[in-house]
Amino acid sequence: MNLRRIVEHVRKLDWTAFGIELLIVIVGVFIGIQVSNWNVEREARQRGAVFAERLKADLREEAWYYQLQIEYSRDVLANAERAVDALSGRLQDSNEALLISAYRATQYKQRARRRATYDELVSTGTLGLIKGQTLRNTALQVYNLPTLDNVAREGMQSRYRETFRMTVPNEVQRKLGSCCGDRLVRAGDYEGLGDLTGNNRDVMQSLQVIASE
Repeated sequence: MNLRRIVEHVRKLDWTAFGIELLIVIVGVFIGIQVSNWNVEREARQRGAVFAERLKADLREEAWYYQLQIEYSRDVLANAERAVDALSGRLQDSNEALLISAYRATQYKQRARRRATYDELVSTGTLGLIKGQTLRNTALQVYNLPTLDNVAREGMQSRYRETFRMTVPNEVQRKLGSCCGDRLVRAGDYEGLGDLTGNNRDVMQSLQVIASE
């Protein structure tokens, strides 16, 4: 009896209307999924754009730091060669000038790397948000090459530096440091890279004062 009623009820259904309603539900679900996907993609693009700008700013400062290290190392090498030439007799230099060159040859440059954005992308597994392949590859190379860290470590652990700093009186070293120690240069200031240390005249005058005391 119940089965007969069910069959009669099914026969009376408006299948056209039912089909339309079902189609509407399916289309609505599809549109909802698409909108959700579009929102996710849009948010990913926005996040990627923000990360890309941050990464570019970090890499620009890293590029400046590479140039800083090059200029600084050139100055250290030039002073080391000058000191060697003076000691070997190939260069006639005053004792004060020799001391200045010998001191500058002990210096090294160490600076905190600007890599917070890259480290965040790697630690969260979102490096793929950076769509630009060139930008992404550049970051991978810059932050995974140990060149700058190696240069700083070699300078800090130099046996020559250790010997010099252990031999020269502290008072003389303090005067050398105050007059020809490192100069602060604002990140991104390429013009300031030409004035990383003090000038010889100031240092020599200070040393002459010490010698006369």
